[in-house]
Amino acid sequence: MDKQYDYLIVGAGIYGATFACMAHRQGKRCLIIDKRNHLGGNIYCENIDGINVHKYGAHIFHTSNKQVWDFVNSIVEFNRYTNSPIANYKGKQYNLPFNMNTFYQMWGVLTPAEAQAKIEEQRQEALERMKADGVTEPRNLEEQAQLLIGKDIYEILIKGYTEKQWGRKCSELPAFIIKRLPVRFVHDNNYFNDRFQGIPMGGFNKLIDGMLEGVDIKLNTDFFDDRQHWEQIADKILYTGKLDEYYDYRFGKLEYRTVRFEEEILDMPKLPG
Repeated sequence: MDKQYDYLIVGAGIYGATFACMAHRQGKRCLIIDKRNHLGGNIYCENIDGINVHKYGAHIFHTSNKQVWDFVNSIVEFNRYTNSPIANYKGKQYNLPFNMNTFYQMWGVLTPAEAQAKIEEQRQEALERMKADGVTEPRNLEEQAQLLIGKDIYEILIKGYTEKQWGRKCSELPAFIIKRLPVRFVHDNNYFNDRFQGIPMGGFNKLIDGMLEGVDIKLNTDFFDDRQHWEQIADKILYTGKLDEYYDYRFGKLEYRTVRFEEEILDMPKLPG
């Protein structure tokens, strides 16, 4: 029996929307469903007092592929935003990712050679501490990070953020989580190495809406509320939801972590500057 759709796409985030867009342009019959009441998944934006607020955390689009960049810009114009984070540690500010500006702020060094020497000195100190404990391989993330970058950068720029992110002490996290830490011995505060980056003018909703033009959509629709029905209406399913839920938790639940968002509207031009 000929099914109603060629593809059922479960999840209206950027991956599902991109697939639906490409399949639809090739004449495929697509239905995209999402249990939320909006499109876009975690890149959904809500306009609050004229500000496009990223409801699930800030997202910056970046790629080195010109074909990809031209494609998204054919749907919506992107701005020229450059992601240059600044960490605030006990009232002092440090540039991220680690570069010569960071090393000057931390140690007052002026040349790559001075920065490399300082990092190597602290790496050797971390190695000696491990040897004194009779340890030959890092036992946890804390030891691994200090072997890579030294004590100062670890304690100021890695430890607190990592423990907040994982909800555990770095000494309780496995070493394999951090295999490398990017270090730049140039004065470059750009977080990404990609050729192109930016945010859609007017928010990510315009990108998603543009990609899903002409595609059938059902929101407030949970695939698992009537899984048998949804599996029968399309030849193939593209599922972008929780992996453990798809397999009915037969191997247990994955330990997903999330974040809590707090919003406050302040009557001022800019808070961080």
